[in-house]
Amino acid sequence: MAVSPKCDPQIFDCKLNESEWEAVHLDSLRHLVAAVVYRAVCNLPKEKRPPIGLMFQWASESETVKGHNELLNAEAARYTELFAAKGRKTAVLKGAANARLYPDPFMRHAGDIDLWVEGGRKSVVALVKEMGFELDKTGENAPHHVHLLNTGKVAVEVHFKPSSGVLSPFANARLQRYLEREILNTERVPEGFWSPSIKFALVMQLAHLQRHFFNEGVGLKQFVDYFILLQHSTDAERREVASKLGSFGLKRLGGAFMWALHEVFGLERDKMLVAPDEKMGKKVLAEVYDSGNFGLNRVNAKDLHGMNFVRRWFTNRWKSIRLMPFSPSEVFWHEIEYWRSFVKSIPLRIRHRRVSIWDLYH
Repeated sequence: MAVSPKCDPQIFDCKLNESEWEAVHLDSLRHLVAAVVYRAVCNLPKEKRPPIGLMFQWASESETVKGHNELLNAEAARYTELFAAKGRKTAVLKGAANARLYPDPFMRHAGDIDLWVEGGRKSVVALVKEMGFELDKTGENAPHHVHLLNTGKVAVEVHFKPSSGVLSPFANARLQRYLEREILNTERVPEGFWSPSIKFALVMQLAHLQRHFFNEGVGLKQFVDYFILLQHSTDAERREVASKLGSFGLKRLGGAFMWALHEVFGLERDKMLVAPDEKMGKKVLAEVYDSGNFGLNRVNAKDLHGMNFVRRWFTNRWKSIRLMPFSPSEVFWHEIEYWRSFVKSIPLRIRHRRVSIWDLYH
């Protein structure tokens, strides 16, 4: 109901009591979809709405979301012009590019600005420094983007690659080649920035979902984004993307995501990229509900900051084992990357005279 263009109140056929509404509101905050759900709540008959006090609180939160979206759009347009003045092609990834596709373009909980800039790592990093921006030193070795510091109320990431990709080096090479070609097909939108094609967004954001699913976790906000993308895609676009998911290492988890999108949002079968996988989908949905937005509100999760090195190590290795059925290849390469990083950081561990350097970065 909340993400349908008509927002038909007939879809919601039950009446909740005060405590149930408070639980719905709390979950909407955990998953950063409060303004999305509020849109549906406003269309309910008065007798089915939450208590007036909760409605006022919800309205205030939704207005805050709207204001942040307006600021994000303005800043995205401003950064677009800054880089255009330097002769660089840009595109806004996710975020504001997704929000404009929503039934209400101001109801998506805005995050940061992910701005792809053409030129590759060396050229883009040099340009950003030349323009006077300060970079976050802790993230300078990231494989696909750099964080700008002191950007005011909106965080900005400048991407020199269109995606963080997948962990398998073979699948990732194919994925990056496709995205590097497709990112050139952008559209200037009324909000004042360049938006990638739907095909690009479907592939890039599925890879983004998978990467975060195996790391921090994902919430309903990311699933709403993907549902909206599918609703705006054509049959031809979905067929092309579907034909490539296997080679990109995204097909297995993609089936689970399709089932979850059907279960939560009623995604029609003809809008799915691949056949839905109910067994894996149920497990994915359980992970999503448990995680909240990017795992920041994981229910019953242990606080990693409070763990010693040994306990944290075993917790993370167990997580890899638990997630193995979702994508054996991705988990395998995740562990390879872990050990590669561990060996590479041995000199740093020696310098700090400690086995674990986790606390230096978290």
